[in-house]
Amino acid sequence: MYTKQFEIRWSDVDANRHLANSAYTNFMSHTRMAFLIEKGFTMKELAIHNIGPVVFYEHMFYFKEAFMGQPITVSLEVSGLSEDGSFFKFDHNFYNHKGENLAFCEMFGSWIDLKERKITELPQELLDIANHFPKSKDFKILTKEDARAKGRRPVNLEL
Repeated sequence: MYTKQFEIRWSDVDANRHLANSAYTNFMSHTRMAFLIEKGFTMKELAIHNIGPVVFYEHMFYFKEAFMGQPITVSLEVSGLSEDGSFFKFDHNFYNHKGENLAFCEMFGSWIDLKERKITELPQELLDIANHFPKSKDFKILTKEDARAKGRRPVNLEL
């Protein structure tokens, strides 16, 4: 399991004086990018292949409040990857300084070709790295159907 530590700052709290929803998202994003960079998915490497990560959904479950000035630990486990690397799923847990689980998030994403603006598979050298990511106990091979598993589709506004 990969972990990253943060201190909750003034800008991370909301009107209820606890960690804001948007701060959870920011901490998870920072943790994911730090993990990917450490594994070789640097901004330079992504630019060479003209790809970028996109989030399809982040499903949060909140258990306990977190407050300004307190340290928190955000974990990351790779819980899914498609055979071509185009889809990925990360699980995040948030823990306070006592090790209590504050929140859990399931995140599902993909890689896109930044020119075509379409989902793309990983180049072989990055796929080889991704295939060696540490995996969660419930890791699964993802398919395109997993991207639609929540059943949501766009509904256009009739003007």
